[in-house]
Amino acid sequence: MRLFCFPYAGGSALTYRRWVAQLPPAIEACLVQLPGRGSRLLDIPFKQIKPLVEATARGLSAYFGKPFALYGHSMGAIISFELARLLRRERGLQPIRLFVSGRGAPQVAESDAPTYALPEPEFLAELQRLEGTPQEVLEHPELMQAMLPLIRADFEAIQTYVYQAEPPLSCPISAFGGLQDPSFSREELDAWRELTTASFSLRMFPGNHFFINSDQQLVVNAIVKELLNSIAPAQ
Repeated sequence: MRLFCFPYAGGSALTYRRWVAQLPPAIEACLVQLPGRGSRLLDIPFKQIKPLVEATARGLSAYFGKPFALYGHSMGAIISFELARLLRRERGLQPIRLFVSGRGAPQVAESDAPTYALPEPEFLAELQRLEGTPQEVLEHPELMQAMLPLIRADFEAIQTYVYQAEPPLSCPISAFGGLQDPSFSREELDAWRELTTASFSLRMFPGNHFFINSDQQLVVNAIVKELLNSIAPAQ
């Protein structure tokens, strides 16, 4: 099967580069590179989730010939969720399992004010508070100036996203959260269960919002266990 991995805001396919060697042969890691980063540095990043998901579906259309699962962290969780719904609507496809990580369920209203348009000093302070940008990058003015347009675009995309109600998915959903993540409560993560008619699981990991970096092996092990359990009846 294929496991498509989507990064958090400001992240890239490199976030998951070590997963390739950690996954068993039965699971092929497909690291999705969004516009504006890595090998797609010159591509203009999207500022809205809907066209980003539509472009992603077109770009990956040739890769859905095998059973597949979707994993996304933070912004990537919403991309994965909306991609699963788009594939259901337009192609009658669904993933073996949807993994949503570091993000509360989209039907739960958020109270935080948008930050994507903050003046630069306040925006940099927000990045430091989130602890997802390495300190050496924050302290490198030239590098930050190069990265800020991408990060702002990603923040705008996720912070202006509006959930539209549809029937629940029929694939299982697994939600992951960080025990020290102040961004989303356990209740907000647990609300993902409302968006599937199949099974649901919630697992909390040590660490803050970026527990997928600090507890990478634990996260990968949990994904592998869920996926191998998903395909076991068909073997």
